[in-house]
Amino acid sequence: MNQPLDKAALDQLFNDARTYNGYHDRPVSVEQLHAIWDLMKMGPTSANMLPARLIWCHSEQSKQQLADCAGDGNKEKIIAAPATVIIGMDYNFHEHLPELFPHIDAKSWFEGDADGRAEAAMRNSSLQGAYFILAARALGLDTGPMSGFDNGAVDAAFFGNQPSVKSNFISTLGYGDPSTIFDRSPRPAFEKFNAII
Repeated sequence: MNQPLDKAALDQLFNDARTYNGYHDRPVSVEQLHAIWDLMKMGPTSANMLPARLIWCHSEQSKQQLADCAGDGNKEKIIAAPATVIIGMDYNFHEHLPELFPHIDAKSWFEGDADGRAEAAMRNSSLQGAYFILAARALGLDTGPMSGFDNGAVDAAFFGNQPSVKSNFISTLGYGDPSTIFDRSPRPAFEKFNAII
């Protein structure tokens, strides 16, 4: 039976965790990128479809290429971060369902339904992006998820050889510098946005 996490773990994942605009000059290793994936892939997606396709911009060249696709406010963040990940989504995720969801013919649910696949890819890759954030935090790293980039330019530059894959969002990754964050924005009480019926 699962037990509640202690306060320190909850604070690291949620209460004290922040979105960072800059990082300490401390590298993030390829092994850490693998460790993040090995955690985030365990999060649930519909029919285990796992539509996210990640490009980890770890080299200076790849970060500069990504920055060239970003808005002015995000260019320097991308270049300065130890790594930045592109969370993409494969609209043809269903081709992998015989392997990923082998106990039923789930592939047939999505064949001939491009709109349904696009909706499922967006929903479930967004879930996987959230798992990425939590996995990074669990491993002692910080993130800076963002929009503010030209999706078409990113798709052409990074997914050009995979036409069924489109970018969802991007996130910087590293050891966050507290001097780069704003005061925490409001988080409403339960009653404001919730109803129990």
